[in-house]
Amino acid sequence: MSDSTELDVLHQVAQLLGAGEARAESLEPVLELLGKALGLTPAYITLLDAAGAETVVDAAPGLSSEQRRAGRYRPGEGVTGRVLASGTPMVVPSIQREASMLNRTGALVDGNDQAFICVPIFFDDEVVGTLGAATPSVDASTLAALEVLLTSIAAMLAPTAVLRRNMRNDRRHEKQLQRLHGAEGEETFRAPEMVGRSRVMQPVMELVARVAHSDATVLILGESGVGKELIAQAIHDNSSRTKGPFVRVNCAALPHSLLESELFGHEEGAFTGAVHARKGRFELAHKGSIFLDEIGDIPPATQVFLLRVLQERQFERVGGTETLSVDVRVIVATNRDLQALVTRGDFREDLYYRLNVFPIHVPPLRKRLPDIPRLTDRFAHRFGEANGKPIRRIATSAIDLLTAYHWPGNVRELENCIERAVLMSDGGVIHGHDLPPTLQTAEASGTRPGVGLQATLDRVERDIVTDALKDCAGNMAEAARMLEISARKMGLRVRKYHIDAKRFRPGS
Repeated sequence: MSDSTELDVLHQVAQLLGAGEARAESLEPVLELLGKALGLTPAYITLLDAAGAETVVDAAPGLSSEQRRAGRYRPGEGVTGRVLASGTPMVVPSIQREASMLNRTGALVDGNDQAFICVPIFFDDEVVGTLGAATPSVDASTLAALEVLLTSIAAMLAPTAVLRRNMRNDRRHEKQLQRLHGAEGEETFRAPEMVGRSRVMQPVMELVARVAHSDATVLILGESGVGKELIAQAIHDNSSRTKGPFVRVNCAALPHSLLESELFGHEEGAFTGAVHARKGRFELAHKGSIFLDEIGDIPPATQVFLLRVLQERQFERVGGTETLSVDVRVIVATNRDLQALVTRGDFREDLYYRLNVFPIHVPPLRKRLPDIPRLTDRFAHRFGEANGKPIRRIATSAIDLLTAYHWPGNVRELENCIERAVLMSDGGVIHGHDLPPTLQTAEASGTRPGVGLQATLDRVERDIVTDALKDCAGNMAEAARMLEISARKMGLRVRKYHIDAKRFRPGS
């Protein structure tokens, strides 16, 4: 390739790109130029998806939509993934002799040997994608010159590539928000068990909507009891694998000696008691999703096998020699600090980076107090039906106690509290005194310390007065008539229990 040819190509690329301006429609003509002027075909551009989990074919003249969908590579996977992860170009003199050439698009010719060149696309010192092209196998000096040329072209088209990626992500985000909120406000995102309208939960819901459509590995982080399994279930239910199985595994609940067999299965006679061959959870989750809870508790020996499954989607059963392949989406969760475990040497660093593809942090219940009334209604309805005690409403005194508590056990503790309250309730209403003693603080309930008869009567009377004021929108005279007491007695009780009647008035 002569210097004049190289300069002519660069000049034409600059013209197609609008003399340095980012024009979203200009990438395909650039790739077509590479084919006509230099014989680089197929040539295509891949860009990282919104989650940074894998590359997506963004421009590729001549490739079908099926081929484009197939051309996905995670960082470090295949030639494209290696360039993406390292940020350095890679030249393959012979695609037939290069083991790392995965050719998932099937666009590379099988008959005549070809060379392949892949260079990174940088934007603001960050690798955002790759430019790759095949060429008839030529001498090393020509391949080196083409590598330099493609690197220059990649730098020129970087702003346009980023523009296209942002436009695609914006469209996808808009569609996901429509799925989340509904095109006209109705709820279309299928996550019936996920209750969250608080400010801190909205980003979590949107992240679930973003990642559900992909096969990216998801790491769900949060304290025990925040509902990490519900997040995993929502991701599966809103994915393309929703008709496949959703297999749950609590890694902390299984003995370390049995965990490998549970995950990957075993052959007959693999160990004492293995009288029959048995499929593992990964095999059972084929074409679906597997949820590995408490992933921070798996032993180092099992971490090695899990890393291989994540990298290659292959494994052997315990005691077996046959390599099995599996098509499964992996979702993991933990309440532990995996980075701290890596620092201490208790968790493999390479496995951590494989798992930490798309992290979702679920906030504790104490940081999402506005969600407590909705969660309470959900649990009360469920347990009321299950126990034949329909709950018509939750008293204000109960809501006050629930929102004043710090909830160390998170949503799981709230669920248990409401189950108890349903069993204790009478008349279809959950009052404050129906809640567990751990919530019955003097500060929250407005009663003086003690569990004697008078303290209990005062607590019940306060609940009744508060409910009457709530039903009467803060009108003390109307509430007094409802309770069949005088307005004077109503005033005395409001002052005694420090009840703010104004907060029940409309607009307060």
